[in-house]
Amino acid sequence: MLGYLIVLAVAIVVCYGTTFLVRRLAFKINAIVVPDERRVHKQPTATTGGIAMYVSFLAAIGVAYILPQFRPMFRGSSELLGVLIAGSVMFFVGLIDDLRDVSAPAKVAGQVLAASVLTFFGVTMFYFKVPFAGVVVLSSSITPLLTAVWVVAMANAINLIDGLDGLASGIVAIAAGSFFLYSNRLVDLGALSSTSIGPLIALITAGVCLGFLPHNFHPAKIFMGDTGALFLGLLMAASTSVVGGRTTDVSGETFFFFAPLFIPFFILGVPMLDMTFAIIRRTAKRTSVSTPDKEHLHHRLIQMGHGHRRSVLILWAWTFVLSGFVLAPTFTKTGNALVPFVAAALGVSLYTIFHPAIREKALSRPRKAWEREPLWVRFAKLIIRPDRSQEPSDGSNIAKDETLDSYGHHFSKKKVR
Repeated sequence: MLGYLIVLAVAIVVCYGTTFLVRRLAFKINAIVVPDERRVHKQPTATTGGIAMYVSFLAAIGVAYILPQFRPMFRGSSELLGVLIAGSVMFFVGLIDDLRDVSAPAKVAGQVLAASVLTFFGVTMFYFKVPFAGVVVLSSSITPLLTAVWVVAMANAINLIDGLDGLASGIVAIAAGSFFLYSNRLVDLGALSSTSIGPLIALITAGVCLGFLPHNFHPAKIFMGDTGALFLGLLMAASTSVVGGRTTDVSGETFFFFAPLFIPFFILGVPMLDMTFAIIRRTAKRTSVSTPDKEHLHHRLIQMGHGHRRSVLILWAWTFVLSGFVLAPTFTKTGNALVPFVAAALGVSLYTIFHPAIREKALSRPRKAWEREPLWVRFAKLIIRPDRSQEPSDGSNIAKDETLDSYGHHFSKKKVR
């Protein structure tokens, strides 16, 4: 474990220090993001923060190379070299897109190229367990396609969630750290090879994000850009594929019911869900999947009345809760271990819906009465009610026009002479 701590510290320190230099460089080469109607920041901000992430990743890999604990990973396999080359490909794809806008098909082509490098060096899934169906062994003909889909999905999920200061870096830090604990636990149980690169890549990814986060939290001094988002997506895809697609079957362990391959969908549930909704929403509108909009999960939280930081913290909390559902059964078989996380999920849900700022906004903005009322608002109306203290007591003949408010949608009385 000491070797992992050293690598983590190197990733954090190098990324934190390098980001200062990258920020200065970004302004010199005009790699900045100007505020517009779709963005939430108020002043020009440096981008290409992914450069610092890439440099810190190289530094952490270099330190791991000289530590005796990780020598079998380098000498017995070429997988780490494959991750290094594929990460470099993805890094340059994102960097070019940050400096010069690249079309969506071109970006996807670059992502597929990076996935092909992973496949060539063997950083792929070999088999995985499907609940109630046993173990599915992948043929060599389908492995490249599955790896490409996995990389593209991970990269774009993180890229789409990168819409608020510190959101993507915080979510990936929590998810990668949780996945390290999960995969390292599998190594201890003998369900995963001790030479697997999955825990190492996951820990470096978490360290990179932790080092970048102080610069990126609201108000952000620098953005990671596509350079960082796509690079983080590739690292998460590489670490999860070599763990979820290679874990042996361990009968009797309850956490294998969902199978390790499905674990990333829990710990990365927020960006995965946001990406799924974005695809469905844009397909229903018959627009391109790459067409930007302001209907992501973080945008909706702000529209509900949560501030910038509070919206980020809420989505961080959901990532933490989902990760807890994965880790609790891994370290204990008792059902009571999930109770704190169930309570936390309930608490985050109530906080998201019934925060005072939400109630204030819910009662202040009128909405047309015939518009559909969400199910959660019907429940909210049992607790949040309009203020009736302003109704006239003189018996004057004032008509009542029932309307729905902007976000709570519950009925309020509007005076009409």
